[in-house]
Formats: sequence, structure tokens, C-alpha cells
Amino acid sequence: MSYLGEDIKKLGFGLMRLPKQGDIIDVEQVKEMVDLFMDAGFTYFDTAWAYAGSEDAIRQALVERYPRESYQLATKNAAWIECKTKEEAYAQFDTSLKQTGAGYFDFYLLHNLGAHRSHYFDDFDMWNWVQEKKKAGLVKHVGFSFHSTPEELEGILNAHPEMEFVQLQINYADWDNPAVQSKRCYEVARKHGKPVIIMEPVKGGMLATPPESVGKILKAAEPESSVASWAVRFAADLPGIITVLSGMSSTEQMKDNLSYMKTFTGLTESQKETLLAAQEELKNIPLIPCTTCNYCAKVCPMNIGISGSFTAMNYLTLYHNLDAAKGQENWLVNRHGFKHANECIKCGKCEEACPQHIAIRDHLVEVSKALL
Repeated sequence: MSYLGEDIKKLGFGLMRLPKQGDIIDVEQVKEMVDLFMDAGFTYFDTAWAYAGSEDAIRQALVERYPRESYQLATKNAAWIECKTKEEAYAQFDTSLKQTGAGYFDFYLLHNLGAHRSHYFDDFDMWNWVQEKKKAGLVKHVGFSFHSTPEELEGILNAHPEMEFVQLQINYADWDNPAVQSKRCYEVARKHGKPVIIMEPVKGGMLATPPESVGKILKAAEPESSVASWAVRFAADLPGIITVLSGMSSTEQMKDNLSYMKTFTGLTESQKETLLAAQEELKNIPLIPCTTCNYCAKVCPMNIGISGSFTAMNYLTLYHNLDAAKGQENWLVNRHGFKHANECIKCGKCEEACPQHIAIRDHLVEVSKALL
């Protein structure tokens, strides 16, 4: 089924984690990956102004080597990154056009709405501005990517029904995760009749190496299939999906994704039962039971990033990846303007407000020891 008049297969090439030689994107390997992708009949490429070197790399690997009408190219505007005026935000579009050499964008996204980032798009009148780009023929389809609560997504879609699609973080681990609420965000988008582009189906690579007990369930069901393939197929099976973006970093990852997505027509009932078993196993792993209601944040005199700290700690517990957990802590705490767990004064006001009755002070000590 096609959406927005576009015939797009269910696998998209996410260009945020391209292969590198040292600190430089390996354009020659990207060319090989693009060729494999296009030869298999896939056509959707997703980059962003904020992905350092990505737009330039895809110009060399795709735009300069294939007819413009043979693929769809998406890029994004991150008005909340170092933009003090609307002119600075608007200039990202011109930079993207120059760096990609694409002439126009098939899909253009207002990037990473949610929480403190959303107001920039209102302040700079980005909603009307991007419609003008569409009228000028420089953009075919307009939407936004989103990382926040279903309630905030509801508000944005109520205010901006002209948006044609939504890009959401969806994977089997986050589907019922109270910190991400993938399922509820997906349901809000579908209620508003918006097709969805899925990002992070493998959770930044975490579901390529899930907890051992989860991996055993998936391998027992299909020994010949990669563990990562289950994550991509879970996402691709959902109704109303334009495409599922996989941030591939090597030719090997590209070949693996193509091996099962070329002929993908949906999950069987047996495969759905296997994924349900994997999800249930994830729920059995003891985590800090934080639902990110953030009642604690409203009463904390030190402005500690409590829920973000706990999300990061749960990352470490689930995936045993310290760098990824520290990255989460930096993004959800530091980058959101909160103070770190080690600045807690142990007043206990947070625990009085917590509906989950979490021993917050004890867990903040654990975060401090493990991540800071």
C-alpha cells in the first residue's frame, strides 16, 4: 500500500550512522550500500542538517549517481540547535539544498519536536514557512519527527492538521515502555489519520544485541535469522507505515536487512507470538519502575533530572552498554537543563510525590556510581 501518492517499500536507509574511516564518512562504502539498496528496489533515504557530513555524503553516493526521480530524499530542520532568529533556522534549508544538491526534498521534517524543543518552531513561524517551501515546489511532503509524550503529540496534531506524516521512535522494546510510550504515540498519529515513518526500530543498535534471555527466544524461533531482523520486521508489520528507517553502518548490515525485507509481506502468527514472548521477557528484567510522570521533578528543589537518570540506568541494566547509557543520561538530563543525580540533597520530597513509591534517593546514588 502506498501513502501520500508515493510507492515506497517498507525499508528506508537512515543516514545518521554511516560507516567511517577514522572520523571521516567512508563515502566509497556508502556508495556500495546505496547501490545494493537501489538494486533491491528500495528508494527512501533519510538524512538531516544535524547529521554531520551526512548530507554531503549522500550527494556523492546517491544524488550525483542516480536520476533524481528514482529515489525519495528526506532531510530535517532542527530549529532548536543554536538558532536565535528565524533567519538562522530558515538558513538550514538552504544549507541542506546546497549540501545534498538534490534540487528539492521529497520529505521535509521539522526535527525532533517535543518538550523544550517545540516552541522554536512556533516562535520562528516554521509551520507557515515550510508550507511556503511546499508551494514553491522545493518540498513535496511536510511532516515532523517527534520524541515526547502522546499528550504533546495530540496537541501538535490538533494545532497543525496540515502536517502530512509523523516520524516516531517505535520498536518492540519501547512499545509499552512508560518512558517512551511508542504504542500510544503511534495510536495518536493513526487517530489523526497520519501515516508514520518509523525511526529507531533497532533502538540505536541495542536490539541487535538484546538481553541474553531475549536473544535466546528469538534465535530458538529462527536460528538462521539475525536478532536485529526481528526488530525491523516488528516495525514494518504495523499498519499505516510509510517506511521503517534502519540506520545502517556497514555493507554487512545492509545485506542482512535486504535479505529479509526484499520479500517481506508481514509477520506470521507464529512470529508475532515469538515477539510477544520477547516483550514479556523484557518486562521480567528488574528495572526502576519509573513511568516518567515527572511529579518528582515538580517538587525537587535541586532540579535533578530524575526520570532521565532512571531511563539511562535502565538502559545499562537491559543492554549492558555503558556508553549508550551515558549518552542517554547526557541527553535526558544535561541537554534538557537538569542537574545530575550526584547533586541530590536527599530531602525526600520526590519520594513523597512519587505515585510508584520508588526509593528515588537510593536509585540516584546507584546512578551516580554507575554513570557519573
